[in-house]
Amino acid sequence: KSVLANMVDRGFPYLFTIPAYVAMVFAIVFPVLVTIFIAFTNYDFYHIPPAKLIDWVGFTNFTDIFFLSSYRDTFFAVFGWTVIWTLAATTLQIVIGIFTALVLNQKFIKFKRVFGIIFLLPWAVPAFITIMSFSNMFNDSIGAINTQVIPLIDALIPFVDIGSLPWKTDPFFTKIAIIMIQGWLGFPFIYVLVSGILQSIPEEQYEAARIDGAGIIQRFRHITMPAIFTIAAPIFITQYTGNFNNFSMIYLFNEGGPG
Repeated sequence: KSVLANMVDRGFPYLFTIPAYVAMVFAIVFPVLVTIFIAFTNYDFYHIPPAKLIDWVGFTNFTDIFFLSSYRDTFFAVFGWTVIWTLAATTLQIVIGIFTALVLNQKFIKFKRVFGIIFLLPWAVPAFITIMSFSNMFNDSIGAINTQVIPLIDALIPFVDIGSLPWKTDPFFTKIAIIMIQGWLGFPFIYVLVSGILQSIPEEQYEAARIDGAGIIQRFRHITMPAIFTIAAPIFITQYTGNFNNFSMIYLFNEGGPG
């Protein structure tokens, strides 16, 4: 055997994985460690290398969160909103995705492929384009929501006078807007996932349930939902963790404002 063949027989192929591990260390492990270490320094607008050096302050930053009122109020306000945003936006996109998949999976629905393409459009368009478009639509003065959609609702529904809403100047309405937009952006992925799950459920299960006298709600509760959550529960969890770290939505819509 040649020298190269002997090296392969002795397990030297594992050497070829070393570059991948080195790349992973510099691309993943090292940035995470740097971020953790920065939390224990006085890194701020006044101490940014290389212009200004940083000092090791230990757990001071963490204790300030609980003992300094300005830090505490800001941290818990932002953290509370982040939790609300994660739960509300993610749950909305999951509910919309499951609902659209259930409706489109019904046998009496015609042109399923056409509707399927329409439901995939929010996923096909780059997210930053959609967010910027919605940012213009929710403009307080000239946006389509205040100038066209709300007046149409006021005209169609008696005794309703919503008027112009401060979507981008009031924190409450800004939060409502970005939650709705995230529901629009996130539901196509859930729709595709759940549609595949629904098509894999044997029709015999539904037939047996109908023979036993189970209604629509009972069939959905005991057959459809267990099948969906058995397969998709890990994916749903990743959707929550992803939205917890979602930066582009909140920044691109109104630069993190108002507030």
